[in-house]
Amino acid sequence: MAIFKISVLSAIFATLLVVSAADFGREVDITWGNGRGKILNNGELLTLSLDKSSGSGFQSKNEFLFGKIDMQIKLVPGNSAGTVTTFYLKSPGSTWDEIDFEFLGNLSGDPYILHTNVYTQGKGNKEQQFYLWFDPTANFHTYSILWNPQRIIFSVDGTPIREFKNFESIGVLFPKNQAMRMYASLWNADDWATRGGLVKTDWSKSPFTASYKSLRVEACVWSNGRSSCNSKPSSWFTQEMDSTSQARLRWVQKNYMIYNYCTDGKRFPQGLPRECSMSS
Repeated sequence: MAIFKISVLSAIFATLLVVSAADFGREVDITWGNGRGKILNNGELLTLSLDKSSGSGFQSKNEFLFGKIDMQIKLVPGNSAGTVTTFYLKSPGSTWDEIDFEFLGNLSGDPYILHTNVYTQGKGNKEQQFYLWFDPTANFHTYSILWNPQRIIFSVDGTPIREFKNFESIGVLFPKNQAMRMYASLWNADDWATRGGLVKTDWSKSPFTASYKSLRVEACVWSNGRSSCNSKPSSWFTQEMDSTSQARLRWVQKNYMIYNYCTDGKRFPQGLPRECSMSS
């Protein structure tokens, strides 16, 4: 059940912080799919399905301006080629902000590709992709987005896989002015998702199903032009990576990163994006 509480964090700062645990019925709306999204087990589990007619998706009831969101996901098993399972934050409008986890399906026995991206004011092109060090279809695993004014950290089971820092000081856009909702979806993208669209979705394997549970949100709720956080709300608001986290990040990037826009000189013939020159 969702818990909303007022936390006195210090003698100076008092903030209203939403801390929600896994009651999907209270926290999200299934927004499309015509019944293909289902909330089960008294709100503890949410499943999305995809068939040839439609995929499905849900979104948070609240908008947030900074926060830490954890979601446990079990991905489509078997031949998932052509499918994309997502968990992301996004603001509305034509100059939107967005923070993405996208899981690109593949043929049976081949690894999923975990695709990450960051958009600010409608501009992205900041992709990093990874293989995972486990089978994400066999069990639930926790995928986390930490978003504060200084950095975005993507984590898997508590291990950071990517950090996108605020480098506004050198002219790099950073998402910090637009409130975002949390979204998740399962949809068909066989025009690009698997081997660049060479492998198409095998509809004889449908319906495809992904499962979500244990949603946890620690965030500043944005409503009527105001944040529920009067000031610095919690440790995540100023969180940085310690030396242990930095070592784990380097381990993931050395062993499991398969694409990094910051090393793709062919894509950026006029020069790599500015943030690529900064040390991590």
